[in-house]
Amino acid sequence: MMKQFAKTAAICTAAGILTLGLALTGCSTGGTSNEVYVTSISQTTASNGTPQYTVFYSDGTSAVLSGSTSESSSNTVKDAYEAYLEETGEELSFSDFLKEYLSVEDDSNAQAVAACLNSTLKIYAESVKTQLSLNPFWGTTEVSDLAISTGAAVIYRIDEETDTAYLVTNYHVVYNEDADTEKNGGTIARAVYGYLYGSENEPTLVDKDGDGKADTDEDGYTEYDYGESAVAFEYIGGSMENDIAVLRGSLSALRALNPDVKAVTVADGYYVGETAIAIGNPEGEGISVTQGIISTEYEEITLEMGGKRRSYRTLRIDTPLYEGNSGGGLFNLSGELIGITNAGSKEDQNINYAVPLDLVTGIADNIIDYSLDEDDSTNGAYRITLGVSVTAQTSRYVYDGETGYGHIEEEVTAASVTKGSVAETLGLKEGDIIDAILVNGTEHEVLRSFHIYDVLLTVRAGDSIRIRYERDGALQVTDSYTVSSADLSPIE
Repeated sequence: MMKQFAKTAAICTAAGILTLGLALTGCSTGGTSNEVYVTSISQTTASNGTPQYTVFYSDGTSAVLSGSTSESSSNTVKDAYEAYLEETGEELSFSDFLKEYLSVEDDSNAQAVAACLNSTLKIYAESVKTQLSLNPFWGTTEVSDLAISTGAAVIYRIDEETDTAYLVTNYHVVYNEDADTEKNGGTIARAVYGYLYGSENEPTLVDKDGDGKADTDEDGYTEYDYGESAVAFEYIGGSMENDIAVLRGSLSALRALNPDVKAVTVADGYYVGETAIAIGNPEGEGISVTQGIISTEYEEITLEMGGKRRSYRTLRIDTPLYEGNSGGGLFNLSGELIGITNAGSKEDQNINYAVPLDLVTGIADNIIDYSLDEDDSTNGAYRITLGVSVTAQTSRYVYDGETGYGHIEEEVTAASVTKGSVAETLGLKEGDIIDAILVNGTEHEVLRSFHIYDVLLTVRAGDSIRIRYERDGALQVTDSYTVSSADLSPIE
């Protein structure tokens, strides 16, 4: 553990259980100057193929600028920059050009939200719960009925070929510790329904004969009607220890409701002080938006799930979250996904949490990939067991004056190496400083101890890995190791 203490947080769970009856319940770089300057620029492509530039400013705002892809056009930001260089002969960087000639736009928040709403759903999860009931004639009896909870989810991936949309949400949104495992088929919701923004509805109790009493289904459970705008999803895998679950449903069913539905755009990373926009389902009342900033890039919190208290890696935000926000996306000002919101402080609404981006993508991609490998033995999430424990030393904050962003770096040192492990086979020894992990030749820097875990989530059987490390002041690289299925361990 990096921290010597843990904070207790409350899971932002569902807005409650529907019961019998006919009513449902529901920063600056120094000095005192007020000048706004460009901190970074990113280039993407709009849905119509137009080049798009997102300019981030020191006051926390951003501007999205774009232009035509036509060769005859010179109205893109990049075209304007190149024309300026040709006309003036100056040696001016693209960043300095924007610092000098661009101003701040004030509608970036709305643009970010608009980009995300077609990727967000309101979720209802249905499970069977059995409780003891006191009957004046028969005494204490067991009564089973449906418990329905609500949260949110994002469309994470779309597969046109198979007409499939994959959703990512929190594990605890579809998990019910109190479910009747026999009647429900386990602790995961037996049915999940989602509503797109603009088509939101809620389940209603069925009373076909109009007698004022809820009808029951063939199992004797209260019958609910989710309406025509509800889309059914199935659970395909999840990780309790990372609070991430993946759902699968019909893409065409979603497009029948809204042809513009899309998968989220995943960010390259995130920074402390960056605007963090949460889109979720607070109090189960429907999809809505709150805004704050990223307070810390790394924090350990303690949550209770699966009958025991567990430590969870999070990023902390001051973005307001409420019951029902769980499973919703956390986005930056470019409308890119940076996390999945999952918990909040009971005492302070300015202290809330989200599953960090690398954990979200690592677990979600893992689950989806293994669900498609035609091997029933590898359903769920898996990670290579490296066989090395590490410690983090000489932690420090590193600021990049050019980008205006900074990050924490650690010296990640091998504390012990398990005999017969992959790490030992690669030649790692106690005291080695792990600098990077290379997967199929692609380098992944290890700047924090948890980066090892994140990288190993991306490794599959058949991949080759190498480790770059420092020993006795010299950088070295191990031989290549081909990962086998025997090296993979399931993630709870």
